[in-house]
Amino acid sequence: MNSSQTPVTADLKVLIAAPRGFCAGVERAIQIVELALLKNGPPVYVRHEIVHNKFVVDSLKDKGAIFVKELDEVPDGAPVVFSAHGVPKLIPATAEARGLAWLDATCPLVSKVHRQAERLAEQGRHILFVGHAGHPEVIGTFGQVPPGAMTLVETAEDAERVQPDTAELGFLTQTTLSVDDTAEIVAILQRRFPGVVGPKGEDICYATSNRQAAVKAIAGACDLVLVIGAENSSNSQRLREVAAREGAATHLIQRAASIDWNWLEGVKTLGITAGASAPEILVQEVLDALRTRFTIIIEQVTTATEDVVFKLPRSLAAA
Repeated sequence: MNSSQTPVTADLKVLIAAPRGFCAGVERAIQIVELALLKNGPPVYVRHEIVHNKFVVDSLKDKGAIFVKELDEVPDGAPVVFSAHGVPKLIPATAEARGLAWLDATCPLVSKVHRQAERLAEQGRHILFVGHAGHPEVIGTFGQVPPGAMTLVETAEDAERVQPDTAELGFLTQTTLSVDDTAEIVAILQRRFPGVVGPKGEDICYATSNRQAAVKAIAGACDLVLVIGAENSSNSQRLREVAAREGAATHLIQRAASIDWNWLEGVKTLGITAGASAPEILVQEVLDALRTRFTIIIEQVTTATEDVVFKLPRSLAAA
């Protein structure tokens, strides 16, 4: 079956994972841009994608946001927002020096990791940071401490090989990692370096953990799982990996138009989830597309209830 053929009607059971989609940090970041536009009028500049989702970014562009790679693309006097992934200390310092009106949309749970990195560095500890090279959150966290104060550990193999030149060590992790992979890596670091100091609580955020648990709960019963999210979204990629490990065929899609309908040949039970930066409207879009080809029977599988809300910057409260 493909999109050019006449739609056929067949029964399809759809298991929808919950929680899914937007987390509190993403909702806060988007709201910061929207309120900055309301307060200042367009344009409002945003350094990097506010969150890793094209639909969200394009929606904000339509409202007057201008996305740039670096601060030197922001005109003097213009308001600028930093993305939810966090930025190195140099970025707000540069904005301050230029007199730019800047707003920090860094997720508070990422900011918590930043503060932990600062404290470990102040204690003279070398930090082993578990994360993915090149991810904005990793770049931002490395930018909180002096050069050379942190070493990136991406895999279990890295954890076995890393050779710090001091016994005074700490470890931290990116907030959007695989829960299972990270536990393995941390266990290796703790075995090799018994004195290593870790965070008081887990750095992987509640939303990442909850979404992985939810997709794990449905994947074993599914022939196919569709994860709605962007290719450059770490938490969405981890959801895809978790579902695949449970034995389901799995595809990461941006939105309904990305579906190859050949994937659904012979599928009786389909699982759907969405990364933390994917809005619920895209889930509903996929369900609407499925309804044009199938009689769908929907069951939501809920493994946790989320009620987290993060405060907005004071300067935007009135807006």
